[in-house]
Amino acid sequence: MTRLAVLILAFALSGCGSLVPEGRAPARPQAQAPRPVAVSGEQRQCLADLGARGANVSPVADRYYGAGCSTLSTVNLSAVHGDVGEFRLTNLGPVSCRLAETTAAWARFGVDRAARQVLGSPLARIETLGSYSCRDVAGSGRRSAHATANAIDISAFVLADGRRISVLGDWSGGDAATQRFLRLVHLSACKRFGTVLGPDYNAAHKDHFHVESGRQGGFCR
Repeated sequence: MTRLAVLILAFALSGCGSLVPEGRAPARPQAQAPRPVAVSGEQRQCLADLGARGANVSPVADRYYGAGCSTLSTVNLSAVHGDVGEFRLTNLGPVSCRLAETTAAWARFGVDRAARQVLGSPLARIETLGSYSCRDVAGSGRRSAHATANAIDISAFVLADGRRISVLGDWSGGDAATQRFLRLVHLSACKRFGTVLGPDYNAAHKDHFHVESGRQGGFCR
């Protein structure tokens, strides 16, 4: 290419201006917004009821895991509003919405009030061993309520004054007040949940209360 041709080409390109307006980098494609979780009419009402009670709750997408295990119409429940303040639930994972509703009521009226009345301090936190787990009932071939997120294992209660009352350490080894508190919350659970199992049931439950959905007062031990 001759020198004249080079000059003509350079002049032509300069007249086109930048291929990117104002020298800006090409716009990156925007990330897609997360898809909303499908919520049934029944679950919508359940979520509304929980919200009205001051619970911190959000829906979880349905999932099937096979072999009789699934999390359908479940929610994440992270905090409950009591009579005088909020307390949290730790390590919970997805739970059925109706179980969350029962748990929120029990935590407020059965646990927090017992803590203030018996131990003189409001509840700050309920510690759990989780909810959903694809497993059988111990010693059987029958699926546990945990396999459908319809059961929770409660291990300890932490008070606003810093005391921690655990099922393992205080059911039999605590002082008179902490033992009374644990038995009161266990009895309260028996009036609300379908099944409640604790240390007096068997050694597998020495460190937690197992609570699950079902007819109120169905089985309590």
